[in-house]
Amino acid sequence: MPDYRSVADAIAADIAAGRLAPGDRLPPQRRFARTHRIANSTAARVYGELVRRGLAVGEVGRGTFIRAGQDGVEPALAEPADARVDLELNFPVLPGQPARLAEGLTGLLRADAMGEALRPSQVVGTPAAREAAIATLSRSGWTAPAPLFAGSGRQAIAGAIAALVPVGERLGVEAITYPVVKAVADRLGVTLVPLELDDEGVSPSAIRAAAPLRAVYLQPTLHNPLGVTMPESRRAEVARVLRELDCYAIEDSIYAFLREEPAPLAAHAPERTVLVDSLSKRLAPGLTVGFAVAPAALYERVAAALRSGGWVASRFALEAGTRWMSEGTAAEIARDKREDAAQRQRLLAERLAGFDVRADSSAYHCWWELPAPWRAETFVAAAARHGIAITPAAAFTVGTGHAPNAVRLALSAPPREILAHALDTLAALARSEGDAAAEF
Repeated sequence: MPDYRSVADAIAADIAAGRLAPGDRLPPQRRFARTHRIANSTAARVYGELVRRGLAVGEVGRGTFIRAGQDGVEPALAEPADARVDLELNFPVLPGQPARLAEGLTGLLRADAMGEALRPSQVVGTPAAREAAIATLSRSGWTAPAPLFAGSGRQAIAGAIAALVPVGERLGVEAITYPVVKAVADRLGVTLVPLELDDEGVSPSAIRAAAPLRAVYLQPTLHNPLGVTMPESRRAEVARVLRELDCYAIEDSIYAFLREEPAPLAAHAPERTVLVDSLSKRLAPGLTVGFAVAPAALYERVAAALRSGGWVASRFALEAGTRWMSEGTAAEIARDKREDAAQRQRLLAERLAGFDVRADSSAYHCWWELPAPWRAETFVAAAARHGIAITPAAAFTVGTGHAPNAVRLALSAPPREILAHALDTLAALARSEGDAAAEF
């Protein structure tokens, strides 16, 4: 009897050769087992291996399908899309923003200031950086402690996971979550445990049921991709569960600048929460700084993880970010982006009226439950044929279970008039007859 991996290799070869195309449905596992003369359990492992490799995706009540755009285990959100209209990545840069940022760097270009900016960096930053970051991160009556500084938000997340979850241990994550967390956990040897979500975010009972956990990774404000914001009452419940289980939380607040309330989970469980944030969404991805706000008991552990991982912010980026924060440029741009996101959400509501779209009026993204007969993978392929890059639900789904029949749309990249046209195109595609979906 062949090993399940060799059978998966054969299917992968068929995909690479084009004999199996994106959107093709694989046969039910029992029929697959009979055809290949293998046990049903082996067929299940073959399908699981294809999903693990990012070559296939399971959809609830529909079956298992060849995935669109195979680029490895984490194909989605890895690099900017080649499509003419990018609704896959969220890196908002407003018109005129580069000039505003350039003004803040004038002083940094003096010889004395540049000399400081070229010095080695430390994870604790500089006194000026700490002061500016505290003012930037504090919100809704919560005053942030002095943060540690990473090269980016992703690096801050990696450092927090490395500090809190030893190799082989378990990290609870929302069942639908930020894809980079899956890749980081895989590289750190951490086991992800999916946690059930409801309309208010992660369920406290799901955290209890999943115990023991070393930590949980959560996005309480403007969850990516669902757009859910956890209310104060749920945050208080989660804080109680963390204390009850002696568990820590990694709070991803990357999008929280778009919504000033409510106060972060760190305000409810300050001794149990490492809050991570970044300048990449507030300002721009090309010169960013990440923040890790850790309680006193965890401060040295997180600092050591950032140092050993090589995840410390560069001194030049830190000096530039400090100037933008301390001079008010970062706050002004964040305010303008809140208005920009609101306008794009109004555009979304108009163009996709009548569809099952979940979105927050403050967010730069939305979650779209697709209508029949479309499947997520085939809709992504169809959108790409129209020059539009979008992300299937499978990119965000934790574990080998079935992914929702949904896609995420990132709204920040294209100019609004191009966004409007792209949304019109997607709406027309979604309304098209079954024959159009069958082409894929």
